[in-house]
Amino acid sequence: MEPVSLDKADRRILAELDKNCRISNAQLARKVRKSREAVKYRIQQLQEKGVLLRFISSINPNKLGYRMFKVYLKLENIPKERERFFEELKHNRDIYWMGISDGAFDCVFAILSHDVTDYFEKINALLSRYKHLVVSKVLGTMVDTTQYNKKFFTAETDGIPLVVGGDTVDNQVDNLDLAILTILANDARIPLAQLARKVGSSMETVRSRMRRMEEKEIILSYRIDVDFNKLGLEFFKAIIYFRELSRQDEKALFEWMRMHPSSLYAIRSLAPWEVEFEFAVESYQQFNSIINEMRGRFPHVIRNYEHLIMIEERWMPAYKEMLKARTVGARKEKGKKEKAEEKPWADFRSAAATDR
Repeated sequence: MEPVSLDKADRRILAELDKNCRISNAQLARKVRKSREAVKYRIQQLQEKGVLLRFISSINPNKLGYRMFKVYLKLENIPKERERFFEELKHNRDIYWMGISDGAFDCVFAILSHDVTDYFEKINALLSRYKHLVVSKVLGTMVDTTQYNKKFFTAETDGIPLVVGGDTVDNQVDNLDLAILTILANDARIPLAQLARKVGSSMETVRSRMRRMEEKEIILSYRIDVDFNKLGLEFFKAIIYFRELSRQDEKALFEWMRMHPSSLYAIRSLAPWEVEFEFAVESYQQFNSIINEMRGRFPHVIRNYEHLIMIEERWMPAYKEMLKARTVGARKEKGKKEKAEEKPWADFRSAAATDR
């Protein structure tokens, strides 16, 4: 596939949209020094060419009471069974994200769960049906993921880090919050007036709810999803094993990641390794050069590494199920509250009927 040719203006537009895709066309035009009409036309062209796939919101499941568990699998070379397994994953309501890869593992996916017991039961039920296919597995727990803006568009070195995961907080959200989140998840650039109409509320109320969810770190950012293939890029994951890691070393390593033009994500996990670093690069040679640079800068920290090239990745049904489950929970809580409020009146009416 021939990559889509982008000029400097296209790249600057994509870079700014990845920092905040809710930016207005007027603001974006001023930043890239183009007219509003030119910016609007260029965005449409990037969408039609398949470069710009979606405007998405980064929603933190941990701030809705969830934890994220990771599964890494090496599979037998049974093509039909592999396809059947991948299709099941794509429709499994517990799967939050999945990637099909070459390298150290053939498949990586994440499961959302409220607790370890639930995760244990879910993964055992799933993998027991494919014992003949799974050669080996590694189970882990995600501590947190630092996501960086896509600096490769303009070769920036001043990355904006945002942390997904961290401490679990069961923030209380109602049906309106969840309706807003459900739309923003995959349509983050929707105009405020249109969003308000869709959720049946006023613009001021919706703006206030969005601001509150941003302050609680439920919504982390509004960014873009792009097709790396259309950009002539490949998505590599490096699994890093440490010799030792002081806080000072960790700070220096993550600062190196923040400033690297090709960095995408830095993932801290409870697993046989310590971190996973992800990059968008033009070739394996470029990826290898990046890893060698990192090993040269941190020889006392990095012991070894493995790598994956991500062939396909998807945000899965659990992303929607997470919001749906919260909606059901909110309705149940509302029902309990209404019943509790009704009970004294019911007792009063009953007593009054007895008196009569």
